[in-house]
Amino acid sequence: MNRYVYDGPVMEFDTCVTRRWKASTYAVSEKKAKSNLAYRFKKANNKPTNLKITLPGKVIVQ
Repeated sequence: MNRYVYDGPVMEFDTCVTRRWKASTYAVSEKKAKSNLAYRFKKANNKPTNLKITLPGKVIVQ
């Protein structure tokens, strides 16, 4: 498993809700890492789990 770091904006549907959010996670792929990070953002900000959250920035492997 690799460690992935995200530092960038968070979009709720097509609206930017956070200009810069930093977080990291361990995952087997970049796709899974983005999924984990989106879920983590939802939980930390009391958003419903079925809400569409996208992370348009780059996820970096460390």
